[in-house]
Amino acid sequence: MSDPAEQELRIATFRRSAIGLVLPAILLIAVAGATGYLLTNLPAPFTDTMLLIAAAVVILGAVVVPWWLWASRTYLVTTRRVIVTQGLVIRRRSELLHTTGYAIEVVRSPAQRMLGLGTLRLSEGESTLELRSVHTPTLVRETLSDQIEVCQILAHRQAQQLAADPYLDYDRR
Repeated sequence: MSDPAEQELRIATFRRSAIGLVLPAILLIAVAGATGYLLTNLPAPFTDTMLLIAAAVVILGAVVVPWWLWASRTYLVTTRRVIVTQGLVIRRRSELLHTTGYAIEVVRSPAQRMLGLGTLRLSEGESTLELRSVHTPTLVRETLSDQIEVCQILAHRQAQQLAADPYLDYDRR
């Protein structure tokens, strides 16, 4: 049976703030209302088909695409690493291990401060991950800092145990 300290547990899964989807939602309601009102009430040179096609194009470009971009990025924090997954069809995954240690920078514009949002930049060497438009970024930063500390302490203890007795629990590796 594996040691509970070695198990990778999920701490949090989150996405960027959905504040950017408010305008597309209002636009969806407006397009639906305008289409319903203008259907069968258009002047002579225009047809209902033209109206429906125009409404579909506006909804696709101004509602579906922003939602797709929002839904395509997921942030996952576990007890061992931070994972950023991008894409709904073609998926790209980037991760940083807590044991390696990394710098955490919180960037907040005035608008983000008013909304309680922020962008976290996690950098380790040349690799950088950005967690954009995160709610309560200071809480996320503190959680990540705690996980870095805990993982480094556990790695140090394991290294000391292996140095003391290299054959201790060899089959677990």
